[in-house]
Amino acid sequence: PPTSLVLLTLLGLLLLKSRPRFAVGLMAFSQLALLALAMPVVAGAIARTLEPPPLAADGLKRAQAIVILAGGLNRSAIEWGGESVNDFTLQRVRYGAHLARASGLPVYVTGGVPGDARHSEAQLMATVLQRDYGIQPKWIDQSASTTRGNALMAAKDLKPLGIQRVALVTTAIHMPRSKQAFEAAGFTVVPAPTDYVAQRPFTPGQLAPGAGALVVSHLALREWIARGWYRLLGS
Repeated sequence: PPTSLVLLTLLGLLLLKSRPRFAVGLMAFSQLALLALAMPVVAGAIARTLEPPPLAADGLKRAQAIVILAGGLNRSAIEWGGESVNDFTLQRVRYGAHLARASGLPVYVTGGVPGDARHSEAQLMATVLQRDYGIQPKWIDQSASTTRGNALMAAKDLKPLGIQRVALVTTAIHMPRSKQAFEAAGFTVVPAPTDYVAQRPFTPGQLAPGAGALVVSHLALREWIARGWYRLLGS
């Protein structure tokens, strides 16, 4: 959503003359589904099926390194020279820096060059870590462009060094798929999720539809579909 549901509505319009009852039902379903997914209470319920508990206070004791996954970049950051990390990546970098300071563990950042971007996400992450948090990543992978690729490249770089247990930093709703991919690559994963979106208590205002809730629904449903795809791939 919303594209899939809008397309269903357009399909209903095309069928309105030939199959009017089916067309009206299809349009009603798609619009009601769109309305529901734009409600914070519904978006939060979907996201909560993905968001794991936060890292335990002593969780980093079991890790040998911190791996921070990229979450995209902002190509309109003219105040930063044209490109910088986006909000998702910034949240992950911020939490990864916090964990690195608290533990002293080395940091691995991973993220390739999306589309026609000029910089890799990993290089932008490393810049933010160094400039804003005073942390120098020990490893920078600039080739992986998917979560599965992040895991495979991290295994290639870290496992020969004897690093098997990693604290994995990513957005909370992205954590189940990331953990799945890194475990398939042979790591023991200590989940370190951040940027929770669905843990606030219920208020009547969450019944009012909004664009922000639709974004959460979109991201959460995409994660469920991607997890199914990874299972089909056997990773």
